[in-house]
Parts: sequence; structure tokens; C-alpha cells
Amino acid sequence: MTQPLLEVRGLTAFYGDFQALFEIGFSVAEDETVAIIGANGAGKSTFLRVLTGLHASVGQDIVFSGSQIAGISADRVHKRGIAMVPEGRRLFPSLSVEENLLIGASGGRDGPWTLDAVYDLFPDLTSKRRNPGTALSGGQQQMVAIGRALMSNPKLLLCDEISLGLAPKIIKDIYAAVPRIHDLGTSIVVVEQDVGQALAVADRIYCFQEGRVSLTGTPETLTRADIAKAYFGIDEEEAA
Repeated sequence: MTQPLLEVRGLTAFYGDFQALFEIGFSVAEDETVAIIGANGAGKSTFLRVLTGLHASVGQDIVFSGSQIAGISADRVHKRGIAMVPEGRRLFPSLSVEENLLIGASGGRDGPWTLDAVYDLFPDLTSKRRNPGTALSGGQQQMVAIGRALMSNPKLLLCDEISLGLAPKIIKDIYAAVPRIHDLGTSIVVVEQDVGQALAVADRIYCFQEGRVSLTGTPETLTRADIAKAYFGIDEEEAA
């Protein structure tokens, strides 16, 4: 049996005395797109922060590309080949679009993602390359944030709420890039509150509820009732 690119077992995390994650089990195969859905406060962003070394966990067992990465620093996780597009984009306001992109390449990993490849993926950025990164529209800033992560040539790209606050047309344009990213050999984890968007893009789905995995499956096998119960903790009939 082929070993997953990422395998997580028994992951637990706290904020002080508050337990945010409970014994999370999770995996991503090579060349797979996995979506994590769930309401606000379900633990989705905390989980990504643990994976990237930005938040500590206990009982941690995180194996990435055959090596244990639990407890190592964020910069070492990045150099191993995990990159994150953070919620809220978090561009550097004093830097141009191109300078923001080039920061992503600081890890020195080889691969297909160069400035030209990012501009080909997001043509809207080409004419904005000298503009301050934060002087763009919200959708264009999101493109820069994704491009910056891709410039590190990651094996695994983590996307945290990349549709948040954007117009439907812009969301459609951004998600149209996901298959192209996948085709160049990058596995993807998408955290998304929009269940329909998650089902459209993912090979497999995990639902988080109050820090636990409440459901997992494929878009083809999960029913609306399954998802509603896992997402909200109630049956559709009870909600009606």
C-alpha cells in the first residue's frame, strides 16, 4: 500500500486550558486534493497552523513525505515542502506584488513554480507586478498570496479560506486555478466554509465539528443529510 504524502494520527491542541483539537486523524495522498469543511470555531485553521509548525500540539504524530515533522519549526516545515495560503492573505504592505511573490522562493526549493509560471496562472497580476501588494483588489491580493506560496514549490499546499470575502465571480476564477496547480504535482488541502465549492474541487472531504473529525468521505458518496449532520451536529429534519 502506498504511503500517504501526509498522515496525522492522534493530534490534539490547546489554547491555554481550552482544547481546540481532539485526537485528529487525517491523511493526504500524493496528487490529491482534500477539503476540510466546518463552521467557524470548528478547529480548521488551528489544524493548519499545527501542520505548519505555527501552533504546538500534544500527542502529535505528523508524518510528511516519510519523515516525522511534529514539533519542528515553521521554517523547517516550509523547507520540507509545505506551504500555506493564510486566511486574510497577509501580504507585506511595503512590498510590490513581485517582491511579495519572490519572498515565497526564499526556501530555495526547485520546481516548476517561477515568476513566469505564477503570472501565467494569474494573468491579472502581470500588469500589477510593480504595484504595492495591498493596493490591489481583494481577489488580486488572494492571487498574490497563492502565488507567493507556490513560489516555494511545495509538495503540499494548504489553503485557508481562500474564498472568504470575495465576489462569486472572483471565487470562481481563483478556484479555476486549483486543477492547474494539482496538475503540476502539488497536493492540496483546502479549508472552506462553502460546502458546494469544497465538493466541487476535492477528491475527499473531512468535516470538523468542535475540534473533532465528524465525517469523512468522497463527494460522490456523501449525502446532503450526512454533511448537514456532521457540519451542524443536527439532522436536516430537525433543522427544518
